[in-house]
Amino acid sequence: MGRGRISRRRAIQMGALPLLGMDLPTLLAAGSASPSIPKKAKACIFIFLWGGPAQQDTLDPKPDAPVEYRGEFSTIHTALPGVRVCEHLPGIAKRLDRVCLIRSMTHTDVNHTTAPHLLLTGQPMLNQGQPLREDFPGMSSVLAKMGRGAGNALPPAINLMPHSPDKAPRFVEETHGQGAGWLGPVWQPMRIDANPNSGSYSVGEITPSADLVGSRMSDRSGLVKALGGLVQHPPGDMAAQIRHRERAMSLLSNPKAAAAFDLSQEAPRVRERYGLNIHGQSVLQARRLVEAGVPLVTVYWQNDGITNVSVYWDTHSRNFIDLKTRLCPPGDQALCALLDDLEERGMLDETLVVWSGEMGRTPKVGQSVPGGAGAGRDGRDHWAKVFSCIVAGGGFRKGIVHGSSDRYAAEPSTSPVRPADLVATLYQQLGVDPHTLIIDKLGREIPLVSGEVLKGLVG
Repeated sequence: MGRGRISRRRAIQMGALPLLGMDLPTLLAAGSASPSIPKKAKACIFIFLWGGPAQQDTLDPKPDAPVEYRGEFSTIHTALPGVRVCEHLPGIAKRLDRVCLIRSMTHTDVNHTTAPHLLLTGQPMLNQGQPLREDFPGMSSVLAKMGRGAGNALPPAINLMPHSPDKAPRFVEETHGQGAGWLGPVWQPMRIDANPNSGSYSVGEITPSADLVGSRMSDRSGLVKALGGLVQHPPGDMAAQIRHRERAMSLLSNPKAAAAFDLSQEAPRVRERYGLNIHGQSVLQARRLVEAGVPLVTVYWQNDGITNVSVYWDTHSRNFIDLKTRLCPPGDQALCALLDDLEERGMLDETLVVWSGEMGRTPKVGQSVPGGAGAGRDGRDHWAKVFSCIVAGGGFRKGIVHGSSDRYAAEPSTSPVRPADLVATLYQQLGVDPHTLIIDKLGREIPLVSGEVLKGLVG
C-alpha cells in the first residue's frame, strides 16, 4: 500500500461511521501519523494582505507603460541591480536581496472570499456557494492534525484577525480556507480578535477570572479530564468543545505560554520598530508566537475602521491615496521589522515569512471587469491573472525575482506560479510531503495539494 493511502475496504467502512458515533476527523485522528520529510523551517508567518494589493503600484511597477496603466507613483532602486519597486515601499527596496520576490502568481478567481482558499489550502473550492465547514482544510489545520506543536501549551495554529477600534465590519471572517473545513472543528485554529495595539490588549482564552486560582483551577482541570473520559468518541462540535476547553486550561495554567501574548514584555523601541498600529503589533505578536513554538500564525490585514475609504487592500477607489497613506507604509514597516528581528534572533533560516494577498488589481486605472466590483476613476478592480508576493526565510533562496508579467502587469510573461505551487513548496519546507494522499469528506483519495514544488526557489 502506498504511503499515506487508506485501503478500499477501510474507505468503504467510512460510510458506517455516523452510525457508530464517529465522524471522519475522529477516524483520521485514530490513524497512523501522516508521512513527513526533512524540513527546513519550523514555523511559518503568513501575512495575508486581504483585498488584493495592486501589483503595478507595489512590487511590479511598469514605469514605461502609459500613465493610465502605470499609475501615479514613481519607482525606486532596490538592493537588486535593475529591479525597482514602488516609491512607497522603501524598506522592502533595501531588503530585496534577502527575500524571494515572485511576480508571476496567477489564478482565475476574482472573489475576495473564495480566492483565499487557493492561497491557504492549495486546493480549488468544489462549490462556490459552500459553507466554510465544507472547505478543504487550511495549512494551519493540517499542521495541527499532524501533531506539529504537540506538547506545547500553546495552540498549534493561530489566526490573528484583530477588530478595529470601532469594531468595523470584517469581511475577512467570510474568507474560505482559513479554518479546518471538513477536517472538523477539533482542528480549527485559535482565532484572536483583540486589537494588539490597544492598551487593554488581552486574549480572553488566557485571561483567568479573579476566582480561577489555586484549587479551583485544579478542580476545573479535573472536570475537563472527566468529561473527556466519558465521551470516548465525541462527535463534531462536542469533541471541539472539549479540546478547546483543555487548550484553555493549559494556557491558563502555563505562565510561560501565556507570556507569548504579553506584548508589554517587548522593549518600547521594538514595538515602535514594528509600528504602533494594529497591523504592526499583530506582526510582532506573530513573531512572539512562533518564537514560543506555534508552527503557523496567519496575520490577516484588518479593517482599520476609517470610514469613506477603501476597505483593506481592496482599492476600487482612492487607490493611490490609500496605498500612499494607509496601506504601504504600515505594511512595509512591519514586514521589514519582522525580517530584521528574525534575522537578529537567528530565526529567519527556520521561519518562513509570506507576504501576499489573494489577487491583484486591474492593469488599467478605472477598469471594471466581469465578476469584479467595479472601479472608480482613481481605482482598480479585482484581477487574478497576475499578482506578486514575497517569500523569505525557511530555505527559500535570497535575492531572486521569479517570473515576470507583461508590459501592463496584466498576465504572466514568464514562469507562472499557481497558488497551489506556492503552498506545495511551503509544505515541503515545513517538512510535509505535499503529495501525501488523504481521504476527503466524500471518501475520495486525493493529494494534500494540487500543485508542484517550486524547486528553483528553494535551496
